[in-house]
Amino acid sequence: MTTPRTDCAPPRAKARTAEAPPPPVETSGTGSESQGDPNPSRRFLARAALLTAALSIAGSLLGLVRDQSLARLFGAGSDTDAFLVAWTVPEMAATLLIEDGLAIALIPAFSMALARRARGVAGDPVRELVRATLPRLCLAFAAVAALAAMGAPYLVAVLAPGLPDPQLAVDCTRLTALSLLAFGLAGYCSAALRAHRRFLAPAAIYVAYNTGIIATMFAFGGGWGVRAAAAGVAVGGCLMVAVQLPSLWRQITSRTPAPAAAADGPADEERPVRLALIAAVLLFALCRQSQVLVERFLASSLPAGAISHLNYAQKVAQIPMTLSLMVCTVTFPVVARALADGDSARARARVQRDLVLASCVVLLGMCAVVACAPQMIELLFQRGAFTASDTAATADVMRVYALGLLGQTLVGALVRCYFSAGRARWYPLGVMGVGIVATSLIGALAVGRWGVAGIAAANAAGITVTAVLLLTGLRAAPSGDAPGTPAGVTVGVRRVLADLARPVLASVLAVAAGVFAAGRFASPVAALAAGCLAVTAVFVPIALSALGVGAATARRSVRTVTRRLTHGRTR
Repeated sequence: MTTPRTDCAPPRAKARTAEAPPPPVETSGTGSESQGDPNPSRRFLARAALLTAALSIAGSLLGLVRDQSLARLFGAGSDTDAFLVAWTVPEMAATLLIEDGLAIALIPAFSMALARRARGVAGDPVRELVRATLPRLCLAFAAVAALAAMGAPYLVAVLAPGLPDPQLAVDCTRLTALSLLAFGLAGYCSAALRAHRRFLAPAAIYVAYNTGIIATMFAFGGGWGVRAAAAGVAVGGCLMVAVQLPSLWRQITSRTPAPAAAADGPADEERPVRLALIAAVLLFALCRQSQVLVERFLASSLPAGAISHLNYAQKVAQIPMTLSLMVCTVTFPVVARALADGDSARARARVQRDLVLASCVVLLGMCAVVACAPQMIELLFQRGAFTASDTAATADVMRVYALGLLGQTLVGALVRCYFSAGRARWYPLGVMGVGIVATSLIGALAVGRWGVAGIAAANAAGITVTAVLLLTGLRAAPSGDAPGTPAGVTVGVRRVLADLARPVLASVLAVAAGVFAAGRFASPVAALAAGCLAVTAVFVPIALSALGVGAATARRSVRTVTRRLTHGRTR
């Protein structure tokens, strides 16, 4: 993975970064080097991104196995629709508490505590932060889980009033509500570990989660029916916490508190996590997830299976988006730490580079999804109770839904810029609300004529509107809340748009090439392989040029590797 130049860093810091060996991605010790160095090496970031991507791919593949198992065991009928409605609550909770919610609020707070620890502030700012936040958040998570279980009938009535068997959905909702406490604890652990630049355990949580769901479905599906899948969500949530606790415990307990010293300066004063910040982040994430509520509300009035087709299409199409955001997952703690240290120029350069890189990754995946949607769905799901008609309907929806993947990735990447300094920003919530209104209006108008495809088109249009507004909102630098408060991140909007122009054009050409190549073969395996190869051959060279990796750079890299290999053989 390439990273931007850091000309703003002091020369001494640059030399240290270049000469020192990279810190480990995950160790059993304190990891003082990775935590203390505010400017981690490119090699460390690349290793962390590769590790996170590898485990995320493993989690996504297990997610496909989970969806295949769900389709095979229960089909795409009314029982599966009932479970998917119940699953809406934990899906939203996962975004709020693990992905886009607590992580965005807590990583800057932990980064600030780590920066204060590195400056030798008395005591241990990290432990103080944990003591101040974890007990209160646990009580809040438990209360929300209890309310969701007790209010399950009302939730089902609001989410999907047209279900043929609402009681089954109520039972599944009560079972999945148990996962809300586990998701909250998992999200807290993930945020703390990523701020410490420990990525192994947080990246493994969806492997554990999907393993729990799959095992529970096969163990109890024969007797419990689709309720076994709902119970599996709760089991998987507990496993998400279990895989992270040992690593977090080591990070918290291995540090000896610094002795009491003179009064801290203004830059070393503790900045507690403000309720306004948590509220702004969670409300944004909740508003974003309300797209799912809009989609399932509109789909509940369509024939049985519509919600299932939309769900399977989203699960497959979102894989490129998930992989693209791994870049931001790894570098967000770096951006937050740079702002905590007052180096806004380095944070800006990092963000601009990540926006283009993440966009290229998601556009490559989008091209493959659009070009080879029928073959993907047939190979993944067409067996058991999932019929050829289900494959055709799901593929059509997936192609439309994929048109909004660039917007989804940009929203996920851009919103971090607004909260990376650890301050409440309400602009993201406002523009997300604009996007939800657009989704609702377009969906209401389109569902009658185009069915589920109209709902997917509304989703793509609404999230694209939000992405455009978030990007334009970063042109002006936000004002600080108080003296000594870190400044936020701004980006060069024109530069980002110019850098994205070539990958977007390449995606149009790549889709055309992929559709043509996939259509030459009757076998779904051969068609998928040909389509993906054609997409890659057209898209990658243009995307590399957008990232600044030209032919000359590639030749220099090859020569460098060759010289090193030759040197290694003659030593």
